[in-house]
Amino acid sequence: MDSFRDPRFSRLFLKKISELKPEGINLMEVCGTHTVNISRFGIRRALPRGLRVVSGPGCPVCVTSDSDLFKSFQVLEKDATLSTFGDMVKVPLKRKTLLNLKAEGKDIRVVYSPFDTVNFLSNGKEVVFFGVGFETTSPTVAALLDYAVEHNIKNFSIISSFKLIPPALKVLLSSKESKIDGLILPGHVSTIIGTKPYEFIVKDYGIPSVITGFEPVDILASIYLLIKMIKNKRPMLINAYPRSVRPEGNRKAQELLYKYFEVSDASWRGFGYLKESGLKLKDSFKDYDAELKLGIKPENISEPPGCRCADVVRGMITPPECPLYGKICTPENPIGPCMVTSEGACAAYYNYGG
Repeated sequence: MDSFRDPRFSRLFLKKISELKPEGINLMEVCGTHTVNISRFGIRRALPRGLRVVSGPGCPVCVTSDSDLFKSFQVLEKDATLSTFGDMVKVPLKRKTLLNLKAEGKDIRVVYSPFDTVNFLSNGKEVVFFGVGFETTSPTVAALLDYAVEHNIKNFSIISSFKLIPPALKVLLSSKESKIDGLILPGHVSTIIGTKPYEFIVKDYGIPSVITGFEPVDILASIYLLIKMIKNKRPMLINAYPRSVRPEGNRKAQELLYKYFEVSDASWRGFGYLKESGLKLKDSFKDYDAELKLGIKPENISEPPGCRCADVVRGMITPPECPLYGKICTPENPIGPCMVTSEGACAAYYNYGG
């Protein structure tokens, strides 16, 4: 792995990128882990001036809509236990967070793995897992459901706020606002879904795309390949992460996922309601659907005034272009989710520089 952080290779790719004269080219990194590593390793600052690399909708916490977050607040009104990942408890909603409610005595459990939820199922109280994430996270929750079904656990259910990356990219590229010349595609998601779901990007939109890993040489190599394809006007889909991504993806994970879930419409921050962009439990497993079980009702919630996180996740602006960024919106006092999670573009810019 040391070779993927070798400064010599990084300098070589930076030199090759500069030689291609990439001024005026706009690239987008889709994955939140790419977002944080591009900033953490200083890649954005090392690139030639005029080459723009913006963040996209690859941060799961950032694209979770406030209306979906509100469902987790309703769970606590039903005197149930809520289980979720750490970043979700810090996202503000109407000036309150789940962390605030935990401090007030609500039963909220922060987990590192969905399977940690098993540890507090024995008290008989209804336990709801608030599931957010993409194709990477959802199979792990399917595995938890598999466990619950096998052991006939009755006091467990989930809220599914899972998203699918390809439909969001399709909407993004179809938009008249889009000025994307090339895409750095996610490594984690692609490990699960493979390469085929991205073929439409080149076929329908003529946009070159590279699936890549998360080390500095991975990222710089993908940027070089994208610029080369753009300059040569020969768009392709390249898998530059073959040590993890296979063309067919992870079939076992896919089979487990679609044993319990089916494709559905979903609400996204920044995109609104997108057709066939999310996952819901199949009717045969509706006993594990917290929304049906607890009578949770969806509600439209307005974005925080002045917060432009919705524009950041679409790549329309960079974080410093938001009027709240670094002023009243900081990691210690986040106004929107892009400043909450380490994978959020605002937090990455703030912590490591833009």
